[in-house]
Amino acid sequence: MERRSLDPTFTDQLTAALGGPRTSRLLTELDQFIPWAELCAPLAGLYGPQPKGGRQPWPVVLRVKCLLLQRWFALSDPQLEEQLRDRLSFRRFVGLSLADATPDETTFVVFRRRLRERGLEPGLFERALALLRARGLVVREGTLVDATLLHAPRGGGARGETDRHGDPDATTTVKGGQRFHGYKAHVASDPRGLITGCTLDTAKVHDSRHFLEFCADAQGYVAADSAYWSRAHEAALRARGLIPALLARRVRGQTALAPVDALGNRIFAGLRAPIEHVFARLKHTMGYRRVRSRGLARNQADLTLTALAYNFRRALALAPP
Repeated sequence: MERRSLDPTFTDQLTAALGGPRTSRLLTELDQFIPWAELCAPLAGLYGPQPKGGRQPWPVVLRVKCLLLQRWFALSDPQLEEQLRDRLSFRRFVGLSLADATPDETTFVVFRRRLRERGLEPGLFERALALLRARGLVVREGTLVDATLLHAPRGGGARGETDRHGDPDATTTVKGGQRFHGYKAHVASDPRGLITGCTLDTAKVHDSRHFLEFCADAQGYVAADSAYWSRAHEAALRARGLIPALLARRVRGQTALAPVDALGNRIFAGLRAPIEHVFARLKHTMGYRRVRSRGLARNQADLTLTALAYNFRRALALAPP
């Protein structure tokens, strides 16, 4: 049995119109848009029966709402607890009255750990994607693939080394002549900018490592930049009945692209442009420029939850009024 929120008090009614109007409106629209019961149904058995007389756990829906708030507003666990205590719009969104207690940061840590230990984040992401597909918001004809680098703490050890404060799984690569330490998020999206797949790997892994994984369920065409181009990739896509819209690059001995390749690149650049907008929204709107945890497994789980949160916010903008 889950903990139940108290009924709204007279003070809740008096303060119903208070709070930042833009944030309140956004959270109200998201709360109405997301089918919480359907989304969280697979998590119903996450917490077993509690001992008689023991404190009941927070509702799963409330916990999921908290994790999405955290990603929409780029909050740490202590910041999320503080905002839930302080912001009326946040309390209304998760279903807390002014008289209710507030979940502490440990609640969020333990919930994420339970999800990760049971491998539930991918299923939660796929369920959310299926709900959006059922509404006709996900375009099936076309898959866009790209990758972006995410910073990770390097630590304060000697040059070229990491100490106990760094991330042991992160690696170093060079981009644009600059050394970069962290991870690489590999993402697939539809042509409207909804994420259909994501995986995390270390920074030194080449962009194309996970390319064909994202193409397994693709339809129509697959668009990507020149880092993904190879004759083998083009042949593999054609063998699956897909159109390879991969930006060509010069091969050894070529001083310039052939005219047909140059024309194809101009066309394909427009097809793959929406995935650049995905990364822009993730990094600038949601603050996802660096990983939030240490270790590949934790950060993979965080990427999956971030993609889930992103998709709902993006889908709200795409949905007809």
